Amino acid sequence: MSDTTHDGGVALGTPPSADEGLDAAQLAAKYGLTVSGARPGLIAYMRQLWGRRHFILAFSRAKLTAQYSQAKLGQLWQVVTPLLNAAVYYLIFGLILGTREGISHDVFVPFLVTGVFVFTFTQSSVMAGVRSISGNLGLVRALHFPRASLPISFSLQQLQQLLFSMIVLVAVAIIFGSYPSLSWLLVIPALILQFFFNTGLALVMARLGSKTPDLAQLMPFVMRTWMYASGVMFSIPVMLKDKPAWIADVLQYNPAAIYMDLVRFALIDGYGSENLPDHVWAVGVGWAVLLGVVGFVYFWKAEERYGRG
Repeated sequence: MSDTTHDGGVALGTPPSADEGLDAAQLAAKYGLTVSGARPGLIAYMRQLWGRRHFILAFSRAKLTAQYSQAKLGQLWQVVTPLLNAAVYYLIFGLILGTREGISHDVFVPFLVTGVFVFTFTQSSVMAGVRSISGNLGLVRALHFPRASLPISFSLQQLQQLLFSMIVLVAVAIIFGSYPSLSWLLVIPALILQFFFNTGLALVMARLGSKTPDLAQLMPFVMRTWMYASGVMFSIPVMLKDKPAWIADVLQYNPAAIYMDLVRFALIDGYGSENLPDHVWAVGVGWAVLLGVVGFVYFWKAEERYGRG
């Protein structure tokens, strides 16, 4: 019923509004209104990420710089930590347990150091990905930006850290008789593939960790199991030669083992193609594409839910 006013005893009726009778959804469509924080389309989301590329790079550099800012050795811990891990593994697995069976001493040390450095790249990316949303809720709630920027920047941080470690890895390879050659260039595509794999996995873990913060407490145990199953400190075919062949195949084709093998093959002269599973490069590309695409889409589908609740 329309409102009326009285002017000199004559009732004046207000004409009904053109929007009368429209529900909220129809009104929003009519005036071009959208839900605040609504998930954009996949292509639009990728464009937004590209537009934030400078933020992603700056954020990763800042995190890398701040990581050891309270330590006296500072950024040296980026190299010292995996080296100390490699030394412990060499003592326990190489000398005491004898897991270097089938691998000469000159090959085993760079074999072990390469495995530790390359696996740490994946391990750190996953652990950072789990906390990338839940550990930055203040930033997520305060600013509007594509949330995938966070796990991507953390993976990029770990890549930069690995590049520092590669200086030491190259030195270890040379000390033990593996000298620079054209095969060393294969390290570049191997690490690029691993970066895409790590980023996809970090995106998956970021979504899971945003709803289940306790996952961050469980992941160290998962990652330790994965490390022992990936041949970081032993040759999978040699150690499992008395077991059914399918067990060695499953372990060799797991992505962590694939990327370690690619870098070992590139850097270590005594680690030839006979140590690699069949079609190793194709498998490496497959893992990178699969996790990269699936992880990105999986994360994007929950974009509007991050930081809420």
